[in-house]
Amino acid sequence: MSASTSALTCLPARLRAMSAAGAVAIVATAALTLTATPHATAAPHLVNTPQVSARVLDQWIGRALDVMKAKHIPGSYSAILRNIRRESGGNPRAVNNWDSNARAGTPSKGLLQVIDPTFRRFHVAGTAWDIFEPVANIAAACNYAAHTYGSIDNVHSGY
Repeated sequence: MSASTSALTCLPARLRAMSAAGAVAIVATAALTLTATPHATAAPHLVNTPQVSARVLDQWIGRALDVMKAKHIPGSYSAILRNIRRESGGNPRAVNNWDSNARAGTPSKGLLQVIDPTFRRFHVAGTAWDIFEPVANIAAACNYAAHTYGSIDNVHSGY
C-alpha cells in the first residue's frame, strides 16, 4: 500500500471518494495542459485548451492571407505559422495572464497574442470583431506588424 493510499484510508469513505476524484481531476487537468502546447517554444504560462489540428490552422491562415491580400497587408504563410507556434502554440483561446500587459489589465489573447487596444486599432475590415476569432486575430496582428515592422515576416520574437 502506498503512502498516499494509506493516508486516504484514515479519511471517512465520502472524503476518500472526494479526494480520489479531486486527484483524478488534477491529474487530468495537468495532462491536458501539458499536451495542449506540445511545441517547446509555446509559452507555458498561457491559459490553454487543446491545440487545433494542423488542417484547421492551415485553413485559418489561408483565409487570413486572402483577407490580407485584398487589403494589401504583407505577410507569408510561414511567418504567420512561425509566430503562432511561438505565441500560442496553435491555441485560438490562449490568454497570457502573467506579462506586463496582463499586469496592466490588458492580457494578450488569441493565436498571435494581441492585446485588446491593438486589436481594435488594427482590426481589418471584413473580419469579426472578436479577438479570439482566428482569422480576425491573425489579420489584426499582421496589420499591426506591417505598420510596426514592415511585415509579420520581420517578427522573430515577441512583439
